[in-house]
Amino acid sequence: MSLRDCQAWKDAGLPLSTTSNEACKLFDATLTQFIKWTNDKTLGGIEGCLSKLKAADPTFAMGHAISNGLVLIGTGSSVKLDKELDRAVKTMVEISKTQTLTSREQLHVSAVETFAKGNFSKACDLWEQILLDYPTDILALRFAHDAYFFLGQQEQMRDSVARVYPFWKPNVPLNSYVKGIYAFGLMETNFYDQALKLAKEALSVEPTDAWSVHTVAHVHEMRAEIKDGMEFMKNTEGHWKDSDMLASHNYWHWALYFIEKVGCLSLWLSHSILPRLQAKDTMLNVVNCCSMLYRLQMEGVPVGQRWQAVLPVIKKHNRDHNLLFNDAHFLMASLGAQDLQTTQELLTTLQEASKSPGENCQHHLAQDVGLPLCQAFVEAENGNPDRALELLLPIRYRIVQIGGSNAQRDVFNQLLIHAAINCTSSAHKNVAR
Repeated sequence: MSLRDCQAWKDAGLPLSTTSNEACKLFDATLTQFIKWTNDKTLGGIEGCLSKLKAADPTFAMGHAISNGLVLIGTGSSVKLDKELDRAVKTMVEISKTQTLTSREQLHVSAVETFAKGNFSKACDLWEQILLDYPTDILALRFAHDAYFFLGQQEQMRDSVARVYPFWKPNVPLNSYVKGIYAFGLMETNFYDQALKLAKEALSVEPTDAWSVHTVAHVHEMRAEIKDGMEFMKNTEGHWKDSDMLASHNYWHWALYFIEKVGCLSLWLSHSILPRLQAKDTMLNVVNCCSMLYRLQMEGVPVGQRWQAVLPVIKKHNRDHNLLFNDAHFLMASLGAQDLQTTQELLTTLQEASKSPGENCQHHLAQDVGLPLCQAFVEAENGNPDRALELLLPIRYRIVQIGGSNAQRDVFNQLLIHAAINCTSSAHKNVAR
């Protein structure tokens, strides 16, 4: 892999404020692995590259921006509870004030700082400012893409890429991966034919592009093309199974086909999901496990002690409240494990966060959407389907605002349907039709 040094970044129209060629190359190595959703062992993985990057130039502002941004975009840590992360973000800002940075770099620092405060919308505005003048800045593109995803802003997620897509010529590094990113936005806004075409184009260039595989899996799921989806995942598994950041989620998509086709036979795929969580407890791995187990449980499949395996992981994040989407999945686990204390802690601390949200968009949304959704899960677990339905109906078309994909949020639709089926009120039962 040819990694870009100081001059190469300048030639690309994206100059970096460092004199260290090694820092520039390590920045490129980190960025490339992030875009590819894979820790490349030959490069030392993302953490290894970041460690070497900081050593190569401790005052490299963009090195700090990508390092902090990756932690924050992972949604498993917050500056409120993680003091080391809080210090890292403050250090990044301080360094940016002591140097003459380009306007692009300064916007990157500001965007990461703003995202750290929970103001995802404003952070997106800052990344979009970058893209207006630097359409091939893939870090700004991908960070904005992820933040729009967290906000449930599907059209913005699509259009953010559409605006810059014409600038991504075949000679621009990582151009095929931009096809996959764009394809996902198209898929989430129901342009399935266009999404499939772009994702397949991306895969023709790079078959190991796990994100484009993931988009194709979504298209088949949304079209109810179960047989096609199962065959596609089976035929491509060898290409994406080693994508350590995304493979678990692709197995999750594969499992959805099995649930729809044969009910409980997806349990064998859970063996590909749960071990990955235990090996690496990223938030994506956490929600994969919680969502799969809850869906199986709703279908009457005994999941045994699997909730107990997930519980220690979610307990570490029970007070984070970085994403309401995450909170709802943590709650599935604490309820499934019948851990009343953990359940109550999540609800109480989320209620507290909603009372003084500041500029945190998730905390603002908690009172009207997040808390009713979480309480609906509790009511369903406690055998009160009528109350669960009463909580869900007023917010059913607002749940998109907590983020996640259409396929991921379908678990909330299923909760509503199951509640309606089990209601005692005849009027409520009609909702299930």
